[in-house]
Formats: sequence, structure tokens, C-alpha cells
Amino acid sequence: MPSPYRALFTAPGTKGFSAAGFLGRMPLSMMGIGVVTMISQLTGRYGLAGALSATIALSAAALGPQISRLVDQYGQRRVLRPATLFALAASAGLLLAAHFSWPDWVLFGCAAGIGAVPSLGAMIRARWAALYGGTPQLHTAYSFESVMDEVCFIFGPIVSIGLSTGWFPEAGPFLAGCFLAVGVFWLTAQRATEPVPHPRERHTRSSALRSPGLQVLVTTFVATGTIFGAIDVVTVAFADERGHKAAASVVLALYAAGSCLAGLTFGLLRFTEAPERRWLLGVCAMAVSMIPLLLVGNLAFLAVALFVAGLSIAPTMITTMALIERHVPRAHLTEGMTWVSTGLAVGVAIGASVAGWVIDAAGAAAGYGVPAVSGAVAVVVGFLGHRRLRKPVPQRGGAVEHHSERKERHMA
Repeated sequence: MPSPYRALFTAPGTKGFSAAGFLGRMPLSMMGIGVVTMISQLTGRYGLAGALSATIALSAAALGPQISRLVDQYGQRRVLRPATLFALAASAGLLLAAHFSWPDWVLFGCAAGIGAVPSLGAMIRARWAALYGGTPQLHTAYSFESVMDEVCFIFGPIVSIGLSTGWFPEAGPFLAGCFLAVGVFWLTAQRATEPVPHPRERHTRSSALRSPGLQVLVTTFVATGTIFGAIDVVTVAFADERGHKAAASVVLALYAAGSCLAGLTFGLLRFTEAPERRWLLGVCAMAVSMIPLLLVGNLAFLAVALFVAGLSIAPTMITTMALIERHVPRAHLTEGMTWVSTGLAVGVAIGASVAGWVIDAAGAAAGYGVPAVSGAVAVVVGFLGHRRLRKPVPQRGGAVEHHSERKERHMA
């Protein structure tokens, strides 16, 4: 590991919460694609599979920010454990309903309950911000977390699709639930690095979403999430049409590998200028990378095209996290990060649903038109809202105690 990344783990407890966060985030890449694979295996209905995946994403979009607001107020341990138990119960219900061919409304009800899964990525980033806020190490920490996200997306689909196609259809989502339980309870057992909760005072009760800059980021990432949701569903169907459904996991892993490589490199760089321009460039790069997907004719070309497309993901996400710190008061940091994840989740829901309908109507190749259009929408929104990102808010009060503040308190 390059020295800037090694230096992150000199602080006590960092290895533990990072490892727990990695396990707890595996369901992020396993559950949605696992449900798509499970339902398509059991029923052959890609429309239903995409709709269930969309339901999970929409539910997470509705519940995630509220859970994170409670975390900022009461702490990670008190909130994450009951939320996780509820999500695990809903996940078990979905597997039983799918296995025993219960009515569709039961499937959708259980899928909605899975949305209570906490945003572990936001929780881990909040811990890094509590340790390294206001220092250059925070850029490296955010880069490392983006790399970990992509590692999850490299191995998660391979494991989930492989188990569901090679063992039994419910195996992928089942293992995702196991990872979630272990990760959350291990993370919340580590109290020393947990950010200090801040009960809402009168001036901090409003939502983080009132920030104009955050509104731009969230809206743009709805379109970006549509790209991700559509690519997952379309790639599984594309591989299935060519008689190699299990190969979809490898192709999607290469998509994540491109992002992982770019994020690892990006974290070693140091920037002095404002991040707004880098962010807009990243959004444009993601949109342009969708164009070759319209020309795919075989899995080999698709794999190469997705690997190249992945190179723009992690740098854009890393820059987004830096922008959140500039546009959200510290007392709302976890909530602000979760709102971006919410935008992605809404987009994933839209992408998965629309792609499922297009596949059922016109075939898998036509489905790649969905991410291409979504990329164009992201660019338009990014250009229209770019000016708002130039006006950061004062970083007053809140859950993140920056490095300089901790040093002053220690010297006092």
C-alpha cells in the first residue's frame, strides 16, 4: 500500500472500523443484483426483478437520510443496530416469499423493508472526518473509501450472481444479509472512534438538503444512479441472451475495477484549486463513456467498454465528498453524505425499472440506451447547477471536530 494510505492507519481504531465498514458495505453491491438474479432464475420476469430492485433503492432513498439524521443526533450504535435488525427481517421475508412463490405484493412489501439498511459508507466517512477533518489526509481517506466501495463492486456481483446461479437462487441475497449483520454489529462495537452525537439544537433542526450546493449534487446523482441501475440489469440480461448469464458478474466486476484503479491513483494526487471544476469534468466523462455501450455486440467488447467507463466513477465520487464538506454544516455531515447516496438510490431505482421494461420490450442491447440518456441528463444538470457549488456554507457547529480544533483543545 502506498505510504499516504499506510499513514491513514496510524491512528488507533482505524483498521477495525475500516474492516467492519468493508463487510457491512458488501450488501450494497450484492443485494440489488442478487434480487435481480434470484427473481429472474425463479420466474424469468426481468420486469419484476427490476421493479423489486427499484423498490429496495427507493425505500433506501426515503429511509436512509432519516436514519442518518438520527445517527447525527443519537450516535451510530443506538440507531444502526435496530435499523439493521429490521432490514434483516425484511430480507428474510423476501427470500421466503420468492422461494414459496407468494403473491407479488408480499415481495414488494419485504423489498421496501430492506430499505432500512443503513448507509455504512457515510458512517465510515464520518469517522474519518472526525479523525482527519481539516487536514490533507481526509482526501486520502475519502479516496481509500471510494476504492473500498469499488472493491465491493468487484467481488460482490461475482459472489452474489455466482452463488445464485451455481448453488440456489436465494444464496446471493442471503449472504448479503450475513455480511450486513456482521459488519454493522462489529462497527457499532467500536465506540472509541464513533463520532460524538450532537442533539439537535434550534438552529440545527433543519435538513441538510436545504443547502443549494447539496441540492445540485443530489439531483445530478439521481441521473448518475440511473446509469448504475440500468447497467446492472441490462448486463445480466445481455449475458443471459448470449447463454453466459454467470459471466455478467465478471463484466460488472471489470466496471468496478476501472473505478477502483482510478480511485487509488486519484488519492495519491494533491489539488490546490477548488473541486467544482473537477467534479463537472468527472460528470461529463461518465456521460461520454456511455456512448460505446450502444455499439456492443459481444461480451468481450462490453467488458472493455465498461472497464473504461469505470475510470471516471471513483474520482467523481471522491470530489463529491469533498464538496459535501464545503456545502453542509458539520452537524449534518452524515446526513449530507447519505443524501448523495439517496440520489444514487433513486437513480438506481429508475434505471433498474426502465431498463427492465426496455429489455422485456426490445431486448438487452436496446437497454443500453437508458444509461446513455441518463448520462446526458447528468451533464445538463451539472452545468445548470455549477454556479451553486462555488458558494460553500460556513462550517459552524456539529458532529465533526476538525484536527486543528482537537489539537487546540488538547493544548488547553
